[in-house]
Amino acid sequence: MSAKVRERHVRAVDAKRPLRPATERTLAEPRFLTVAEVAAVMRVSNMTVYRLVHGGELEAIRVGRSFRVPESAVHEYLQAAFVKAG
Repeated sequence: MSAKVRERHVRAVDAKRPLRPATERTLAEPRFLTVAEVAAVMRVSNMTVYRLVHGGELEAIRVGRSFRVPESAVHEYLQAAFVKAG
């Protein structure tokens, strides 16, 4: 099997595999989100996410000129931001 065929096969198999929840992933399987993906999850603008990252409120790593935010950091931030009403 050539390398290209093997790569297509692996991608096809991975696409069929269900994504495990973050709680079931191991440290060897961290999931990173782009700023746009974080903004969509939080339903805020990209600029708001950048402000959170630059202000140190949201953990992120820099990859080249872009930021990647660990999925776990988004969940931790949202958990800490919850307030009880009433």
